[in-house]
Amino acid sequence: MNVITKTVQLPDGRTISIETGKVAKQADGAAVLRMGNTVLLATVCAAKEAVPGTDFMPLQVDYREQYAAAGRFPGGFTKREGKANDDEILTSRLVDRVLRPLFPSDYHCEVYVQVMLLSADGVDQPDALAGLAASAALAASDIPIEHTTSEVRVARVNGEYVINPTFEQMKEADMDLMVGATKDNIMMVEGEMDEVSEQDLIGALKAAHDAIKPMCEMQEELSKACGTDVKRAYEDEVNDEELREELRKATYDACYAQAQSGDDDKKHREETYDKIKSEFTEAYDAAHTDLSEDDLEEKHTLIDRYFADVQRDSMRRSVLDTGKRMDGRATDEIRPIWCEVDTLPMPHGSSLFQRGETMSLSTCTLGTKMDEKMVDNVLEKSYQRFLLHYNFPPFCTGEAKAQRGVGRREIGHGHLAWRGLKGQIPEDFPYTVRLVSQILESNGSSSMATVCAGTLALMDAGVPMKKPVSGIAMGLIKNPGEDKYAVLSDILGDEDHLGDMDFKTTGTKDGLTATQMDIKCDGLSFEILEKALMQAKAAREHILNIMTETIAEPRPEMKPQVPRIVQLEIPKEFIGAVIGPGGKIIQQMQEETGATITIEETEGVGKVQVSAPNKDSIDAALGKIKAIVAVPEIGEVYEGVVRSIMPYGCFVEILPGKDGLLHISEIDWKRLETVEEAGIKEGDKIKVKLLEIDPKTGKYKLSRRVLLDKPEGYVEPQRRPRGDRRPRREGDRRDGERRPRRENNDFENHE
Repeated sequence: MNVITKTVQLPDGRTISIETGKVAKQADGAAVLRMGNTVLLATVCAAKEAVPGTDFMPLQVDYREQYAAAGRFPGGFTKREGKANDDEILTSRLVDRVLRPLFPSDYHCEVYVQVMLLSADGVDQPDALAGLAASAALAASDIPIEHTTSEVRVARVNGEYVINPTFEQMKEADMDLMVGATKDNIMMVEGEMDEVSEQDLIGALKAAHDAIKPMCEMQEELSKACGTDVKRAYEDEVNDEELREELRKATYDACYAQAQSGDDDKKHREETYDKIKSEFTEAYDAAHTDLSEDDLEEKHTLIDRYFADVQRDSMRRSVLDTGKRMDGRATDEIRPIWCEVDTLPMPHGSSLFQRGETMSLSTCTLGTKMDEKMVDNVLEKSYQRFLLHYNFPPFCTGEAKAQRGVGRREIGHGHLAWRGLKGQIPEDFPYTVRLVSQILESNGSSSMATVCAGTLALMDAGVPMKKPVSGIAMGLIKNPGEDKYAVLSDILGDEDHLGDMDFKTTGTKDGLTATQMDIKCDGLSFEILEKALMQAKAAREHILNIMTETIAEPRPEMKPQVPRIVQLEIPKEFIGAVIGPGGKIIQQMQEETGATITIEETEGVGKVQVSAPNKDSIDAALGKIKAIVAVPEIGEVYEGVVRSIMPYGCFVEILPGKDGLLHISEIDWKRLETVEEAGIKEGDKIKVKLLEIDPKTGKYKLSRRVLLDKPEGYVEPQRRPRGDRRPRREGDRRDGERRPRRENNDFENHE
């Protein structure tokens, strides 16, 4: 066994080790990453040949966390791991977005990268290590890839940038960024922030890149030690340079003219490009009648690929040479925007937001604590009270196909919008909030349209947002070896596909709240990045102004169909009394009032939430809860319910769960032989006054007669002195033994 181990240090002195050659030796590459008690295994396998006709990079990244890693059992009936959860999918996407651009453009073999969490102690965050593990597995293989990479999490804690912070450190952080890069260039950024400045973001990226560089160098050493620094040979593309040149000469001018035409209709642009390609294909077929059908089919495949290159080059030259974009806009110009709120009658909040040919219909639903989403991952057990779901149906791009389940892309886009908005919902807002964005049209940055439409829907629902949030997607055109470049605001779908960068930012008027960036070119300088950020800031402010013209602030009153919620705090010792044995009391209150009641202990107090469709139900439930937690006061008059009658008096419930003794002598001013003489029976409601609370036992002494008029001339009977008690009669004791004492359990049971 040839085991090779390499190590690298983080800026704070913690060590990461990479080991290969010990396990998973039948994979093309495998690496075990260790950091403290966190252990990940990354493997990579690639097909030897590409599937015929493949013209893209068929890469699949799969990150999974094993419950055994933290010494836990999975939930559910099967007690085993199932399909990937959202967090695993998001981590997989982060790794994929860094690696995908680094495979050779003509390499089309299927590549599968799998990363498994095998051990975790809940101190270090394993998702930040997955990118390094995956790249190390590729470095230990002969699969062709152009650069080694790594990913780190960078957070700002107490004003200092921290690389790969612990879970505990993250509680104090105001920035949470995942950064992926090669030794020379940043490739991917994603994260959330608490309204930080653009300069703060650039500072975080620089700190992350400085930490990544030694990780890439360590992998280069690992590759040389494994003998995999020379990659396997492949031939996945067969090219016809003569055809390539012929097509370029015949179609470039027409494609450039279309790029300069200022056509803002996506469908018409597609039809124009299709016509240019079809005319060339027909002319080519007519000039090559000697070719067989199979040969022509192969040539048509090449024509499709070469024409895409011409489209790309002509669009990029048009922007760089003249500053004119495909739809006629300037580089910093935003497409026309219109928006509205209260679009639908019954949702709690709704909005439409359209920017150019991208449209989002968003709805906001407000629920109770019972509607919170439970998160039960390997290292996290929590509840989410703000949810955002993003849907991208095929019709939004005019595709004729069925809509299937939620894809990875939809999860990723929704998560970015969620990160951009979540910090603006007050922590003390009692509702659980769910936003749903239905993309009705798409031509560029539907996730940022979701942020804008989501803000409008939240304000339409009356959610007291701290500040409204807008979002924008930026692009970049920069040819290799050229100093000239162009930063594009509000990119089209084609500009995303044919450009070098997709850089999304969300923020309030005071700072950034979330970002996502994918780079497809080499040599993105921090100067270009800063220009893109400042141009994005101006674009966000422009969009925010239009949004606030539609609705300037959250509605002061929620709509009638929104359930009303009231919160109150009760002493910790009363939580059990409100719930009752087996939940009996709280269930009874819910049945009697029609309200939903939840209670939890937080920070040493009981936090109660009462929700109902109407105010009467809430008031009734609050009255019952307050009665349970109320402390009886001496001298107060209560309307109580007679719970039981005894020979010596009756027990009256003056507050829920609080009974006191109304002695027979305190029922009326006249002497009574039985309680029934006063006309009192079980279930009657009577008014009583609390005379005394026994300091030792806490028992309540009640009186009814003090509330009645005292008879004229009434004289209080004098009690017989203890010395005047009658002598004991004979027979009171038998044979000198004490009689068994009769136990009065009823009295004890009621007090």
